[in-house]
Amino acid sequence: MQTIIDRFIRYVSIDTQSDPHSDSTPSTEKQWVLAKQLFEELKRIGLQEVTLDDKGYIMATLPANIQKEVPTIGFISHYDTSPDFSGTNVRPRIIENYDGKDILLNKDTNILLSPQYFEDLLLYKGQTLIVTDGTTLLGADDKAGITEIVTAMEYLVAHPEIKHGKIRVGFTPDEEIGRGAHHFDVKKFGAAWAYTMDGSQVGELEYENFNAASAKITAHGKSVHPGSAKNKMVNAIGIISDLANRFPKHEVPEHTADREGFFHIHHLSGTIELATMELIIRDHDKMAFSDRKRFIEETVDELNTKHHHCIELELKDQYYNMREKVEPVFHIVEIAQEAMELLNIDPIIKPIRGGTDGSQLSYMGLPCPNIFAGGHNFHGKYEYVPVESMEKAVDVIVKICELTAKKF
Repeated sequence: MQTIIDRFIRYVSIDTQSDPHSDSTPSTEKQWVLAKQLFEELKRIGLQEVTLDDKGYIMATLPANIQKEVPTIGFISHYDTSPDFSGTNVRPRIIENYDGKDILLNKDTNILLSPQYFEDLLLYKGQTLIVTDGTTLLGADDKAGITEIVTAMEYLVAHPEIKHGKIRVGFTPDEEIGRGAHHFDVKKFGAAWAYTMDGSQVGELEYENFNAASAKITAHGKSVHPGSAKNKMVNAIGIISDLANRFPKHEVPEHTADREGFFHIHHLSGTIELATMELIIRDHDKMAFSDRKRFIEETVDELNTKHHHCIELELKDQYYNMREKVEPVFHIVEIAQEAMELLNIDPIIKPIRGGTDGSQLSYMGLPCPNIFAGGHNFHGKYEYVPVESMEKAVDVIVKICELTAKKF
């Protein structure tokens, strides 16, 4: 446990927040700090073929210790943290033997992590939690995953009696801004399949996710003195507001669950002359996903006809549902499920209401289901991770390696 705690705290203490407005890879220079440390650490624990390329992608190999041919498998996590909340000066706190009551994260601002609001906390009564100080996110998404992969590889190096095939590990930048797989060299990685360690609650095992797109809509107006504006002013704010009001009111994140899709407007800004709306489109069903994109296109076309073509639409696909690529090789899910069951972990197989590097990698030729990393309440000050959950994730990684060697 102490190894996991020390390693995790070392990782989260490094600010690796990514930046969606940057064109570089990694998108922030500070991500290189952890990348270079990981590069050296992987060599230090005994892995081979350790590489760090000019885009910040880290790969390494644990060689097979068995004679027969076994498929090469991989484990992947990302080292950037979300731009949604500060990752600067993360000061994690350790709560031993959690008593099931409110946790005061920050005395000065009276920030509470309460099971009355976050009911999942009660699952971890009596366990050791790592929490924030109420001013930053924690970074368990996905430094918990990195901690687990590195710890599992270190364990396998120290325990050669556990037989396994060739294992590849990969750590990526910029997953939080949807670019984590963009420069991932699948051929170089050389695995038949892989698992991202990027889920939440213990037992999560996911092989389907949203189809995803983003949209940026810009309205150009004409500013005229309001006293003489009749039939002259074109108010870009009004046009964007009209557009926003046309979206289905209950097809939004706060009113949907499971496989229900949504539109999510996450940015609005503007003046009379120029107004902008940014949103994301999500749906598990491919046809429904297409219908959502078509709705936006048709609505913009309608408003453009009404307002003399003053609206611009940028609509981009981001990733697709990995289920289509994983189901033909479903044994890779079954191996992970069996590993959990052998460790007395109840598998929670459910769709991801989001995406991982694995969703893009699956379409790049590397089928890649997602496994729990243990954290909760990602991207904010209420984020926490039970140490026991990270321990179980390490066990799952080791067991998957062992099972794969036995089954092939």
